[in-house]
Amino acid sequence: MSGDTYGIWAVLVGIIVFIGVWIYAIAQWGFLLGIMVGWIPAMITAYIAGFLWPLLAVVIVLFIGFILMNS
Repeated sequence: MSGDTYGIWAVLVGIIVFIGVWIYAIAQWGFLLGIMVGWIPAMITAYIAGFLWPLLAVVIVLFIGFILMNS
């Protein structure tokens, strides 16, 4: 059952990262070029982030802890 959890979170993180990077590409390269070409770096980044989601989760938790300790 725990093997399913990794896959579910990998897909969820991949989708979120894909959308975020594609929006960033649209903002940086303009609407037309961002829509046409921006999905390529978004796909590569989402694929890598999907595999490394536990590392991403640890970094986010540490970042939030750092902010809370310094406020």
